[in-house]
Amino acid sequence: MKKHLLLSLMAASVSAACQVHAETWPEPIGPSQTDFGGVGLLQTPTARMAKEGEFSLNARDNRQYRYYSASLQLFPWLETTVRYTDVRTRRYSAVEGFSGNQSYKDKAFDLKLRVWQEGFWLPEVAVGSRDLGGTGLFDSEYLVASKAWGPFDFTLGLGWGYLGSSGTVKNPFCSANDSFCHRTGNGEPGAINGSQMFHGPAALFGGVEYQTPWQPLRLKLEYEGNNYQDDFAGRLEQRSKVNVGAIYRLTNWADFNLSYERGNTFMFGVTVRTNFNDLRQSHIDEAPPAYQPQPQGDLLEPTVVASQLSALKYNAGLDGPRIQTKGSTLYVTGEQSKYRDTREGVDRANRIIMNNLPAGIQTLDVTETRYGMPQVTTHTDVASLRQSLVGYPLGHEQPLQQTRTAPTEPVDSEQGFFIRPARLNYSLSPVLNQSVGGPENFYMYQIGVMGNVDYWLTDHLLVGGSVFANVANNYNKFNYNGAPSDSTLPRVRTHIRDYVQNNVYVNDLQANYLRYLGGDVYGQVYGGYLETMYGGVGGEVLYRPIDSNWAVGLDANYVKQRDWDNMMQFTDYSAPTGHLTGYWRPWFSQDVLVKASVGQYLAKDKGVTLDVSKRFDSGVMVGFYATKTNVSAKDYGEGDFTKGFYISIPMDLFTVTPTRGRAMVNWVPLTRDGGQMLGRKYQLYDLTSDRDARFN
Repeated sequence: MKKHLLLSLMAASVSAACQVHAETWPEPIGPSQTDFGGVGLLQTPTARMAKEGEFSLNARDNRQYRYYSASLQLFPWLETTVRYTDVRTRRYSAVEGFSGNQSYKDKAFDLKLRVWQEGFWLPEVAVGSRDLGGTGLFDSEYLVASKAWGPFDFTLGLGWGYLGSSGTVKNPFCSANDSFCHRTGNGEPGAINGSQMFHGPAALFGGVEYQTPWQPLRLKLEYEGNNYQDDFAGRLEQRSKVNVGAIYRLTNWADFNLSYERGNTFMFGVTVRTNFNDLRQSHIDEAPPAYQPQPQGDLLEPTVVASQLSALKYNAGLDGPRIQTKGSTLYVTGEQSKYRDTREGVDRANRIIMNNLPAGIQTLDVTETRYGMPQVTTHTDVASLRQSLVGYPLGHEQPLQQTRTAPTEPVDSEQGFFIRPARLNYSLSPVLNQSVGGPENFYMYQIGVMGNVDYWLTDHLLVGGSVFANVANNYNKFNYNGAPSDSTLPRVRTHIRDYVQNNVYVNDLQANYLRYLGGDVYGQVYGGYLETMYGGVGGEVLYRPIDSNWAVGLDANYVKQRDWDNMMQFTDYSAPTGHLTGYWRPWFSQDVLVKASVGQYLAKDKGVTLDVSKRFDSGVMVGFYATKTNVSAKDYGEGDFTKGFYISIPMDLFTVTPTRGRAMVNWVPLTRDGGQMLGRKYQLYDLTSDRDARFN
């Protein structure tokens, strides 16, 4: 009885403490980032996760290291971090003149996975790995738990590798197998050495984060398990295992950090953040047409239809609109050029037609096209639509009778009116090409302007090209010929320095024949200068059911390498290349797209490319890709395999009017020759995105 009473009193006291906290302390302002990037204390992680979609850019600086990282909360339970560490005490290369005075740069990729969420009694628990797929200079694994009590957030963890180098506790896995008691040295740059995970010495770490009564300020104290005796920057003195720090939130998107670590070192830095789920459009756009039905006529009236066609183009965003009737169905066709969510355009088109609907029409079919290929038809019952526009009586609401089907068009229409789409299209846009982390120079860039011109010779034959003008680049520092360990592969991409020496050049010049082949099949054939470095011929076929979670495509190409000294000519190098690609959106995570491609690459190596991307509520897409081929790590060269990250950003987040354009930011660690795909200008999966209403 006394025991139960004691437990009840303890529970009541904890509840009271939490209540006092709610009344006297401000709510915490969200988890903060560690020195390495990722949510945590200072040198050590916690089990906490940021809000899903949070993207943080972090910079930290002390006497030995500069840490630059980007951390993304990809899912509520998965944190990802990309990091570059500038080792200020080391040169990148011992080869005279190769890297100049550049200090060593270590690249790394971190993951943290939440095991379970915090409960009333149980802590939040996470497991993670640092420097996964890096050089192994800071590689660590850890199991960590965090528990909040009032304004305090306590953390206790067990670390291996860099986090556990002091070996204050016995590795618990040693009792299972003696091999876990030892950990070998650093791995190959870019390689994933899973065989060493949870091996070697282990150590406890932990600490507490305190939310002060002044909301912008939080204080941190931690005990770390690293002894810094085998640090890459040199054997570092550690006067204390206790680190202290403070974080001040300057605004809701920026933090300033200051800490005193190892008993002798100051660390300072900043974090800026946004949330990809919370970004919103702020358009100044014409409102959808109000429902104002007019007296119905038997036929389409030219004057009325002219007004409707104009509204379809400028209000509904349907370029090259066409209105036709056959029997009791009215057909609307056009290419959606304005709204990223094509359902917005369909809704506006239906309202425009309903305001001047001919008598006897029972069905509206709105067919969206793209690049001369019909994509999908939205079939709407007129009676149901009319009722939804007028409004249902309270308690008698019914769903709109509307379905998306394979594209349909009348063969012999009774009436037809249209605005002819433009045959000639041109544009001018800025371009940034970049490569990060190279030994010759940390950041390689090319800034220029691309002028594009396209002309439709027929409804399906498109000819066009683009001219690139260099504004600035530093690829003259790309010294691949002098690399300490060259790849043995044909140089299919590493001649980039030679290409960008041209101030103005034809980037591509090709003809494309694109066609909807019926059912769920699309096809294209193409030929010409296909990209900066290659020209040739090829074709692609795609099978993509309407609103399906999967699709499959096949492309085949024969290409020759363009001559960098005269880009209208070719070198002697040629290669067949092509891939079978599967596209899949898992049923358990509809905002994720998985692409797997199997085939032959430009260097005639064979292998698989896996591309996984996540779409956030704002439309921002973040993806990672990796390619592994039959080329050995030695033959491939530094990096072991091809990999990279990208962010695709809808431009309508920044424009005052709707647009379907996107900006792509790529992060490519190294330019190497293995696992390189042909840069095809048009890919059918992208050109048929309207067939999936959920993924624009």
